Amino acid sequence: MRFLLRLIINALALWLTTLIVSGVTVEPYAQDTTAWVLTYLLIALIFGVVNAVVGTVVRIVAIPLYILTLGLISLLVNAFLLFIVSWISDAMGFGLHIDGFWWGVLGALVLGIIAWLLGLLFLPSRRR
Repeated sequence: MRFLLRLIINALALWLTTLIVSGVTVEPYAQDTTAWVLTYLLIALIFGVVNAVVGTVVRIVAIPLYILTLGLISLLVNAFLLFIVSWISDAMGFGLHIDGFWWGVLGALVLGIIAWLLGLLFLPSRRR
């Protein structure tokens, strides 16, 4: 259940990011409302898988850079992951399009902030 909620939150955050950042757009596989929703959900799923697999490896390798830059390298790592998602979804024939490097950095920043805020609002807190 938590996975589905996280997936919906990431899809909603991606949709809001495309509304705020003009250099980040989404192209659905068809032009009806269901296709738009499914496209955002598929891109959120791809982003989750890429973030879990590639993002973990990159973050572990870049630990010295995180320390050296006081965490600012995370903006570049998240932009890199967003570009990977763009490449994968574009290879599937639909998906995320980023106009350039700085649009990717800004999109990753906005996506991270919106997903964090939505997570605070909608995800139940874990009690131990």
